[in-house]
Amino acid sequence: MDFIIDTQILIWSIISPNKLFSKVREILENNSIGVSQISLYEIAIKQKIGKLSELDLSISDLINCLLKDGFEILSLKNSHIEAYERIQLIDTHRDPFDRLLLATSLIENIPIISADEKFKEYTSQIQLIEN
Repeated sequence: MDFIIDTQILIWSIISPNKLFSKVREILENNSIGVSQISLYEIAIKQKIGKLSELDLSISDLINCLLKDGFEILSLKNSHIEAYERIQLIDTHRDPFDRLLLATSLIENIPIISADEKFKEYTSQIQLIEN
């Protein structure tokens, strides 16, 4: 696996690929891309509470779509959870899903692609590709 994508990049790649920078689209098309189970969990929660109506795929259909499109589903590991405490706690960024994605990137030593400006705060710990 060459890169991990955050949840926003995952959503945009499915419903709004035009929001992705050309550099990111090229990376997605030409590399092995991992999608963490954490992103799938976050999407399931947002769909359940009505915060993601624009993505009308069930999680099962989403997984099938991702696999068909060549994405790899990255299982959550104990080491990812353990690394959560190693991710710097920034007062303006306490999103637990993001922090676990950052921990996954750290442990797997794989760059993460994100559209979240707050991810820049972690570049001393992880490799970031910005959208």
